[in-house]
Amino acid sequence: MAPESSEFDVIVIGGGPVGENAAQYAIQGSSRTAAIVEHELVGGECSYWACMPSKALLRPSEVLDTARNMPGVKELVGDQPLDADAVLARRESFTHGLDDSSQVSWAESAGISVIRGHGRLSGVKTVEVDGRTLTARHAVVLATGTTASVPNTPGLRDARPWISRDATNIHETPGHVAIIGGGVVASEAATWLLSLGAKVTMIVRGSSLLAGSEPFAGQLVADALTRRGATIMLDASLTAVSREDPADTGIGRIHGGPVTLTVGGEDLVVDEVLVAAGRSPASSDLGLATVGLPDGRYVDVDDHLTVGDHDWLYAVGDLNGRAPLTHMGKYQGRVAGDVIAARADGKPLDHKKFRATADHGKIPQVVFTPLEVASVGLTEAKARESGIDVEIAAQDIAVAGSSLQQDDYSGRAQLVIDRATDTLVGATFVGPGVAELVHAATVAVVGKVSLDDLWHAVPSYPTVSEIWLRLLESRR
Repeated sequence: MAPESSEFDVIVIGGGPVGENAAQYAIQGSSRTAAIVEHELVGGECSYWACMPSKALLRPSEVLDTARNMPGVKELVGDQPLDADAVLARRESFTHGLDDSSQVSWAESAGISVIRGHGRLSGVKTVEVDGRTLTARHAVVLATGTTASVPNTPGLRDARPWISRDATNIHETPGHVAIIGGGVVASEAATWLLSLGAKVTMIVRGSSLLAGSEPFAGQLVADALTRRGATIMLDASLTAVSREDPADTGIGRIHGGPVTLTVGGEDLVVDEVLVAAGRSPASSDLGLATVGLPDGRYVDVDDHLTVGDHDWLYAVGDLNGRAPLTHMGKYQGRVAGDVIAARADGKPLDHKKFRATADHGKIPQVVFTPLEVASVGLTEAKARESGIDVEIAAQDIAVAGSSLQQDDYSGRAQLVIDRATDTLVGATFVGPGVAELVHAATVAVVGKVSLDDLWHAVPSYPTVSEIWLRLLESRR
């Protein structure tokens, strides 16, 4: 039940992990009050429709792949497929069947009120929620994130395609799925759909998968997906879509009859089509115009996460377009919360913790496909575009630790070095289990650790981390 009060110190529109962090940091250790306004589920996209369910779906296939490459275990596993029902049941355990009561309990235990409904700005420090007006004494935080984009290809929207929410909340596995897109969502969804027994065809407008990553990463991922049975159509032109008997059957269920896609003049018939072609800011009905800001766009912020000259208004997470990743949004939420608290207490903002700077060329990310892609900072191309005198250190991951991890281990690593300062500005690791390598690289990039100092950061033997030594040796 919504609280009676209509006045709070801080009002957050959007109850995902980013908004939760902002509210928590803004009021913790004080008598300040905060409210989160959420029209769907508290916990947001990440908890129910993105990070958590997708990783829950991906992990079983990763374990099975490791087992199939481990003598003494692979003989027991053989060609046995995943138990799809058990995989989906484990996914449900993480999304709680789309029940957010535990998240609401957490918010209330942190002193944060939860208000159900659609929130939008109605003026300076005021928020309207389905006809009710709320007032903020100190700050309003916008944390509404993004929504899936569906291209205007003729017939596509009428065909009721799947979006990422359907893929992560899958309840029926189609026999053949066409995936429109070649980015992170498309590559990860292709991985778990293949593991659940679907035939997968990826329709990619560009010339590679994971176009924002190092070229070798996209190629290795494409090779791994192809070996698992995926068909990848690069430089593909999708011109028309039609479907027999499209129907709103619910999230994660097949939305009607067969779908015909015209690609490069040829027809492809599938059971379902998944659109993974980018995201759009959820700002079209956020009331931005009431405070002089354009609707329907990403909301620009400074490093305090403040919107323009409105020192009471903040935008955090995907909505500001700076770093559309949950961990970076949560980081921004923490910074914004600290800034709000400092301003409320009349404290100066001269400490570095009050400025969000990690999303300026220092962003870590992991893509979970048959081969993990873990990266931080600038790619070689981006570093050169920035005018950096680049040096590259690259090696296949072939060390004692990788050979022990599984047979037929395949991977590659690359460091992007600023020759002038002898520091890392980027790193990419591709291979099984490399996600745990990226934080060391993140510390090196953020801390501007010199390569001479990194030479004395000795990796433990025998671990995959020994690739750091091989990379440093390659430039001596």
